[in-house]
Amino acid sequence: MFDVEYLDIPPLAKAGGTVRLPGSKSISNRVLLLAALSHGKTTVHDVLVSDDTAVMLAALKQLGCSVQKNDDTVIIEGLGGQLLTKKASLFMGNAGTAMRPLTAALALLGGEFELSGIPRMHERPIGDLVDALRQLGCGIDYLGNEGFPPLRLYPGTLKLDEPIRVRGDVSSQFLTALLMALPLVAVHDIRIEVIGELISRPYIEITLKLLKRFGIDVQSEGWERFTIPAGSQYQSPGEIHVEGDASSASYFIALGAIAAPTKGQKGIKILGVGADSIQGDIRFVEAARMMGAHIDSTANSLRISRGKPGEGWPLKAIDLDCNHIPDAAMTLAVMALYAEGTTVLRNIASWRVKETDRIAAMACELRKFGATVEEGADYIRITPPASPSAWTTGAIHTYDDHRVAMCFSLAAFNPAQLPVRILDPKCVAKTFPDYFEALFAVTEAENDHIPVICIDGPTASGKGTLAALAAHRLGYHYLDSGALYRLSAFAAAQAGISLDDGDGVAGIARTLPVRFKGEKVFLDGKDVSDAIRTEAAGMAASKVSAHPQVRTALLELQHGFRCLPGLVADGRDMGTVVFPGAQLKIYLTASAEHRAERRYKQLISKGNSATLAGIQQDLEARDARDMSRKAAPLKPADDAKLLDNSYLSIENSVDQVIDWWQGSRPF
Repeated sequence: MFDVEYLDIPPLAKAGGTVRLPGSKSISNRVLLLAALSHGKTTVHDVLVSDDTAVMLAALKQLGCSVQKNDDTVIIEGLGGQLLTKKASLFMGNAGTAMRPLTAALALLGGEFELSGIPRMHERPIGDLVDALRQLGCGIDYLGNEGFPPLRLYPGTLKLDEPIRVRGDVSSQFLTALLMALPLVAVHDIRIEVIGELISRPYIEITLKLLKRFGIDVQSEGWERFTIPAGSQYQSPGEIHVEGDASSASYFIALGAIAAPTKGQKGIKILGVGADSIQGDIRFVEAARMMGAHIDSTANSLRISRGKPGEGWPLKAIDLDCNHIPDAAMTLAVMALYAEGTTVLRNIASWRVKETDRIAAMACELRKFGATVEEGADYIRITPPASPSAWTTGAIHTYDDHRVAMCFSLAAFNPAQLPVRILDPKCVAKTFPDYFEALFAVTEAENDHIPVICIDGPTASGKGTLAALAAHRLGYHYLDSGALYRLSAFAAAQAGISLDDGDGVAGIARTLPVRFKGEKVFLDGKDVSDAIRTEAAGMAASKVSAHPQVRTALLELQHGFRCLPGLVADGRDMGTVVFPGAQLKIYLTASAEHRAERRYKQLISKGNSATLAGIQQDLEARDARDMSRKAAPLKPADDAKLLDNSYLSIENSVDQVIDWWQGSRPF
């Protein structure tokens, strides 16, 4: 997951490959709660690992439920419809799929509970559910604003004789909560009556199908009346698998529809959801086809490709009632940027009460790309930029809403080849923590569009630490080129090859199985960070780097580190030889005296013996050798920014690099 302040996505060009979806959030949290309420043990496979499911599991543990978790498999020992814990304060984050059903279940089971969440959760309405529960005699108080969490629950006297009336035009989660909770107290038939039109019907279908898997066969009369049979009791199905998330599939369906295919690939293949899905958002496939996508479906997979010019590309504008795909419809709003004509998405009033006011949010962010947008109480109308030159870009505010972040990543395919900045990208943890990793794994950008920051400088200038920290701040890959020379010397010595044998060392260098993780260096899976950072290893690296054939052998390896979303590379010739077209080049230096003091402190802290004078003498000798060598001598690139960090902290140096980088961006 990209836990960074912002993520810059370069202009993307092509896409192709296979994506395996995480488990559905809606199904995961429903199944976890149903398993907890049931008689017997339930093994739940393919559970979504995310913020929302973590909130639900934490609450179930607080309530006395036995939970064993191993990656995406969870084993739950059901409570049999009874609570072991009768008093607790539960934190629900921003998880509506946990807040609403738990409120209903706990209110009916009795006990004293407080349910709260993050500030946005306290802005999401829950009054209609509370009103319905109060009809039943449940004790519920608002601890803040009327109609909104946080809530206090306490025992009441249940009255189950009259039909329960609940509005259907605000959130389907209210009805879902009642359908899941009422079997706990169904001593006789209990009827629910829906007032007004029921929105987000597909989510109610999910609930009904899952209830049946756990032994509850709800009788329905259209979408107006539902009856919970007398004597209903939850029974574990033993094992149950969670489908891949159909809402998350929408981003990759859209990706296949708008991106030219990667060479050798037939568009995008999605595993984990297909024609047999119980999720309403699978009908996003129909909408994508209407816009021009070519989609083949099996029971558990989808394959998507872009139409040929005039036969699906550019996309076609649509006018669609989106009540059946409320979450996935957000993806259609971004697809509209690539369509000919004006797209209208209707019947989306539920967007107003989600993680944010999604109609307002989408309208605001779409305009940043040059689109003309009109928003109404329950619709949004989008006209794309008139031409590639009319496209603009901006920093996308994500409103702590995972779907906003994922949707707008697709704007990086814009014909103006402009980058896109996603603020707070880690908000995708709510449903798809590895979304951006999955996106970058199946997309390509033109090589020159993948940003590179080069940090060159002499030995002990601190360039490695600076580059690693800058890469972390930006969410970019990191290349320690100096480590490659150290590794080449290290591996050659282990193979019995003389460091004077340039061809022999080059043969080793060409196939180095190296991986960087932060400031750790792994060779063939083994951490060799300490072994290659000794003074002797540094001298060996300086020696082998003088061989032109070694430098040539490592050049292609270094170029391979340039991948999405970007790279920070440090060394002695990154900006002059390896990446001469880098967008930002920095030459980092410090006086030999200051560098010697830093190296001395490092060695002493590790228990190594050294003298300050000796270290300074070695550094000066190495500087002279590096600057005078025939192959890529150490020197600043002509367009490099000079940074003397003799008197700067590492934090100050990183801030300076980020400031320079920000100044080169169009945001």
